Amino acid sequence: MCAVGDSPLDGYSLLDFNAPLSDARSYELIGGLGVVTGATVVDYGCGWAELLLRAVGHVPGARGLGVDSDAAAIARGNANVAARGLRNRVELSVADVTTWEAEPADVAVSIGASHAWGGTAATLAAMRARLKPGGRLLLGDGFWEREPNARAAEVFAPGELGTMSELVDSALAGGYRLLGLAAAGRDEWDSFESRWCAAREHWLLANPDHPDAERVRAVVDEHRDGWLKGYRDSLGFAYLTLVRR
Repeated sequence: MCAVGDSPLDGYSLLDFNAPLSDARSYELIGGLGVVTGATVVDYGCGWAELLLRAVGHVPGARGLGVDSDAAAIARGNANVAARGLRNRVELSVADVTTWEAEPADVAVSIGASHAWGGTAATLAAMRARLKPGGRLLLGDGFWEREPNARAAEVFAPGELGTMSELVDSALAGGYRLLGLAAAGRDEWDSFESRWCAAREHWLLANPDHPDAERVRAVVDEHRDGWLKGYRDSLGFAYLTLVRR
């Protein structure tokens, strides 16, 4: 894990995952993917690849590939790869997930990365082309649990998200069958958002007179307001375990 304060705009140093995801749920999701010895797991938009490292580390002989455009996140991931003794089984790359190429995978992961392809349907199509027949996909994506208020609508573009049932329907229409469905709980959401803000707050405490302090304070205040006054009571995050038909 990165040290608090590595960057004034690093809101991720206190997070295990860049998603509302608890330790317990992460292992439940990994179990549902059916990773076996010799399987290749590819994480598109892996960030620092914590879920990928857990999935590969959980199954001796499995191989992992991760790709993300964030060089700092990949550097953090590579440090964890080395620390966990997985250099021979995990390779992380800095690249555009939409153009990066690999052999079709046994298991693919795409969590919170649908924006890269321009939406959920396009992401499902891209992942299907990158999976072997019968391969499994773990898709993490947002949905509206209830009608968003005006503040939430400011954070997310109109039509960007649908309901959970619409998300599942999109997966079924895209050539998948649904093996598992879970949604982030309130505790997972609050932990995620709180720690995102806390990383910057710790930096501000240590650097009150830094030239970037006002900018960082504005960033965290806007984010906290969007969460508490906007989407906290309406935004959901779903984890779909899918099999490619």
